[in-house]
Amino acid sequence: MWKEEDNKLKKTFKFTNFQEAFAFMTRVAFLAEGMQHHPNWSNVYDTVVIELTTHDAGNTVTKKDHTLAKAIDELIS
Repeated sequence: MWKEEDNKLKKTFKFTNFQEAFAFMTRVAFLAEGMQHHPNWSNVYDTVVIELTTHDAGNTVTKKDHTLAKAIDELIS
């Protein structure tokens, strides 16, 4: 579940290994590029943390963030 805090939508994704986490990040990268809305994220082994905020709107959460969050969730459902 995405949490909204500190003007960001945040979610942590856990995978079985690094390869699955990296494959997920690759899919998100193509999705984000197509939407021209790029996440702040980090990856350590099997864990990917994503934070979404709209820089053009003063680093606040906007509809663009919610739309990307929903699309990311659909990648793993």
